[in-house]
Amino acid sequence: MEVSVLNTSGQEVGRIELPASVFAAKVNRGLMHQALVYQLVNARRGTHKTKTRAEVNRTTAKVYKQKGTGRARHGSKKAPIFVGGGVAHGPRPRDYTKRMPRKMRRAALRSALTVKAGDGNIVVLDDLQLAMPKTKDMVAIMNQLVGAQSALVLLPDQNVNVELSARNLTQVKALRAHYLNIRDLLGHDKLVMPLSALKVLSSFLAIEQEDDAAATESLAAEEA
Repeated sequence: MEVSVLNTSGQEVGRIELPASVFAAKVNRGLMHQALVYQLVNARRGTHKTKTRAEVNRTTAKVYKQKGTGRARHGSKKAPIFVGGGVAHGPRPRDYTKRMPRKMRRAALRSALTVKAGDGNIVVLDDLQLAMPKTKDMVAIMNQLVGAQSALVLLPDQNVNVELSARNLTQVKALRAHYLNIRDLLGHDKLVMPLSALKVLSSFLAIEQEDDAAATESLAAEEA
């Protein structure tokens, strides 16, 4: 797939062919969903906890006498039906961690990149540099490139000026290409990257088609 190469003013300065192994891969939506769930659940800390009746600090004295009151018999204010009592069946600390092979995760990224490319949501720049951290300059560049749409900006390596300039923009996120993940990719309308970031992206995602087939077979085996 051939796309335009733009400058930061939005003007076309050339054209480039996107690697077919990355941007024209077989789209596997089930694999994309699995990768997204994998990332979301692994981000959960699992430290949620409520106190049971054995853990709350309340009196151990009997509430009222056993018989003769006309009320239900109770022996403790720690019972879940009382205000301040323990919580029945509440959340407990647990580990949400899931595992997913790296080949499958990368195949999911290729699927998502293929969808982005097919929808025309990939913007390739000749270069992206700022003389100093300035949010106003980043806003001007994004307005020229993507308008009001949200954008994920990929960088080849650390670029303090660009990262700081994008930090306060709710619709823009700057991310180093090696850290590309399915959540950020699917969570933004446009993918903006300079040619140097495209090279980094292709270096670890461009693999043989057999690996895509292997990832698809692994997913099919898990679903069976």
